[in-house]
Parts: sequence; structure tokens; C-alpha cells
Amino acid sequence: MTHKTFFSLWKGSAILLVFSLMVAACTSPTPAPTPTPNPFLTVMTHDSFAATETVIAAFEREHQVKVQFLKAGDVGSALNKAILAKGNPLADVFYGVDNTFLSRALAEDLFEPYASPLLKEIPIIYQLDTQNRMLPVDYGDVCLNYDRNYFAEKGIQPPKNLADLIKPEYKGLLVVQNPALSSPGLAFLLTTIGVYGTEGYLDYWKKLVENDVKVVNDWETAYYSEFSVHGGTRPIVVSYSSSPPAEVIFAETPVDQPPTGVVTEDRSCFRQIEFVGILKGTKNRTMAEKWVDFMLSKTFQEDMPLQMFVFPVNPNAQLPDEFTRFVVIPSETAQVDPQAIEQNREAWIQAWSEAVLR
Repeated sequence: MTHKTFFSLWKGSAILLVFSLMVAACTSPTPAPTPTPNPFLTVMTHDSFAATETVIAAFEREHQVKVQFLKAGDVGSALNKAILAKGNPLADVFYGVDNTFLSRALAEDLFEPYASPLLKEIPIIYQLDTQNRMLPVDYGDVCLNYDRNYFAEKGIQPPKNLADLIKPEYKGLLVVQNPALSSPGLAFLLTTIGVYGTEGYLDYWKKLVENDVKVVNDWETAYYSEFSVHGGTRPIVVSYSSSPPAEVIFAETPVDQPPTGVVTEDRSCFRQIEFVGILKGTKNRTMAEKWVDFMLSKTFQEDMPLQMFVFPVNPNAQLPDEFTRFVVIPSETAQVDPQAIEQNREAWIQAWSEAVLR
């Protein structure tokens, strides 16, 4: 064999090898693309949700995600929307269900369990769901608020307790929220049950009706449309013990004292705890867990008091001075057993509706 013949054979074999490799490369299966995380996280909330933009932006930067907030009305209305969308959720996470609606939310099987590592920092008294489907975020006291100027100008003492509200001098002065739709409205209904018992609360409400109580659907309408401090005609409203510092901080003209007072005597308030949960059916479970952890973290917990005027459940969070200076904390609140709420809430609301709205 000559060198020329050998080279020709070698060259042909090499070309054949290269061609075979090219064919193999073309026919090899294409590897599956690596799944990319969802760049959006949707958080469903009640209309009162608020947070500092820089705090949210820090979470978005850390986790390379954009957080979208879906405000869906007062908590009762928002929960109804979540129930209607069960199995195909409108969001990944739901924040705002409180202890007055907790049993309904859990009975509807809307949430996936998640034992956040931050739970070890949260007092057990706030952890009402042993399966960790709903995790506590904040608490506050639902109380009667009154317009200080109104009572000073009329020369009438503001009410001191629930019993005062059925007296003739307070006729037509009170606005409340519908407990079927509003969490503060339901909290106030439970306050009356805690004070007057299941045998006496409807009689009390009938007297409120005789004294011209006004019922609206949600807290925003009651406080910002009907309450006389904001241009309405009713100088007594169901709101929160933390409303006075909000009035000072957000006053258009600086004030030294809040224009509102709070009724706290004789168990006139009800403690409300708000929760967050991961909605069943989310396709963004990992990021939803990170958001829940974030809401329980010191960073978010310290942001809440001056945003939503609630107290953090994480005791490591520091309260701002502006918040503590004007907030009113009741010495004793109305108590209704959580199990009794779970078993009777719908019946109590139905009985209230028949007595008050007929």
C-alpha cells in the first residue's frame, strides 16, 4: 500500500467518522429546559392592607420576584371571593382572615399547611390553627370610637360602655358594620355576645335598632363616609383602639391630640388576630412560603404599626413611639370561646340579620 493509498483510505474514514458524529448529534434528544421560577407572586388581601414600598421592594430584590397585591374588599367579601375561586385560586397567598372568620376559612379547606420556622418566635396564644394552615401576623382591638368635638359641642358625655348606646341621648349616633361582610362588624357582634351572652345579645341589638343604629357593609364606609370626624353624621363608630394615633399621624393639619376617643370600659372591645395562609392550588408554593416567612419577620412586623395600625405578633419587633403614645389598650376585652365561634358563628349572624336587617 502506498502512502497515497493509505492517506486516501484514512481521509475517507475520517470523513465518515465526522459525518457519523454529526448525524448522532442531530438525532440526540434535546435536554428539557430548566424550569424558571414564576417571576410574580400574587397576595390577596382586604382593602385595609398597607406596607411601605421600600420594605416590599427589598423582598422583591432579595427573591427576584414582583409582588402583586389583589385587594378584594373587607375580609368577609375577600374570603367569599376566595371560596368561589377554590381549586383555581385568584392568588398564591391570602392575608387578612381574622379569628372571627378563621373557622369558616378552615372549614372551606382553602389553605395548605406550612410550618414557618419563624413560628418559634410567635407566642402560642396567637397560633390558633394547630395544622398551620393559617399563621398569625398581627392583632388589634376592635372598639367603639367617638368624635371628641361632637360631644364637647353638644355638652354630652361620650359613651363609656355598650350599655350607654341604648340610652336616649345616643339615639341616631352609632354606625356599625354588617357582621356577615365585615371583620370589625363581626368582632363587634361577638363583643355583644361576650357581654350579654347568647341569651341576651339579640335583645340588646333590638334596643340598638330602636335607638336608630345604622348598618353599613364595611369599615371604610363606616369610618370615612359615616363617621362625623370625616364629614359624616354619626359621631360613634365601630373601629379600632389604634385609630387615634392614625388620626394624629395622617392629620392634614398637625395636631397634638387625636380628634377621636375610644370606649374601653366594661369589656367593650374584642381582640382581633389576623392570619396569612398559602392558597391551595398555587403554582408558586416556594415563593409563597418565603412571603409568609417575610410577614412574620422583624422587618415586616416593625413596618405594620404605622401602616395598618395593628400590633405585631412577633415580640422581637419594636413599636414606634408615635404608635404607642396615642394608642389605647383596654384592660379587659370581651371573651367568646373560639370553639363556640366555630360552632355558632353562622347561626349568630343569621339571627342577627333577622333581628336587625328585617
